[in-house]
Amino acid sequence: MKLISSSFKDGQRIPGVFAFCIPDPTHHVCLGSNLNPQLAWSGAPAATQSFAIICHDPDVPSKGDDVNQEDRTVPAALPRVDFFHWVLIDLPSSFSEIREGEFCSDVTPRGKPGPHAAHGARQGINDYTGWFAGDNDMRGDYYGYDGPCPPWNDEIIHRYVFTIFALDVARLNVAGKLTGQQVRSAMQGHVLAEASLTGSYTLNPSLNQ
Repeated sequence: MKLISSSFKDGQRIPGVFAFCIPDPTHHVCLGSNLNPQLAWSGAPAATQSFAIICHDPDVPSKGDDVNQEDRTVPAALPRVDFFHWVLIDLPSSFSEIREGEFCSDVTPRGKPGPHAAHGARQGINDYTGWFAGDNDMRGDYYGYDGPCPPWNDEIIHRYVFTIFALDVARLNVAGKLTGQQVRSAMQGHVLAEASLTGSYTLNPSLNQ
């Protein structure tokens, strides 16, 4: 399979219009337009019954002690973990493209509803659900796509990996809030083919040259 995007090229920076946060000279960051990027795929096996899409950031700090703290940085050597930005399953096998902004076109405080989505698909919760759990203004279940918002003091540029999976089932056998890890586990043994596209993003002004 092959996965491409008109929103950004593989290995290149993701434009701020697709981000949850964009740089702000006064407050470090402010909310972005948060559009889901356009994605198009080809070469799916003939036996494909549905598609799933996962977007994750493998570069999230494993400890949050230094995150977004004045006069401190998140060291490059800190171990990193996955942070899921989008979990989308049960896309019909007739699909070969998602349009820009089709599933998300703004930041929704407390999260977008789910899991039901357009075209009979389902969306899982992304990891902003846990990130905002202690924030009275933002806490909630964040279904669907929410774009990049890496720490503004991180020493590394984050990667965002979009992966399309061709599955041999029309509906994935998973229920509930559909976390990224649950969907990964449910797909085991059902993936006929997959393809990935990676973009990068940073809010650190010293890296954003």
